[in-house]
Amino acid sequence: MKKEPDFFDKPKNIKILKIIFYISLVVVFIVGFLIPPALFLGMYVPAFYALFGFISCILIIVIAKALGHKWLLRRKEDYYD
Repeated sequence: MKKEPDFFDKPKNIKILKIIFYISLVVVFIVGFLIPPALFLGMYVPAFYALFGFISCILIIVIAKALGHKWLLRRKEDYYD
């Protein structure tokens, strides 16, 4: 039984996604020069990047466990049979 191609299997969609990605890279690069870094208040908070990294890591673990528990990633035992 032949499966219908997914969104990422079509070359047209991949080309569109690449164009969007490159445009977003250019926009972020330009905005980096337009907004001075002093506007970011995290620079003035002690250990901001350490706290940000720790909280981000905890969130990644919690989200991964939630996805694998019963939502999207769990399959029945006889899925490959």
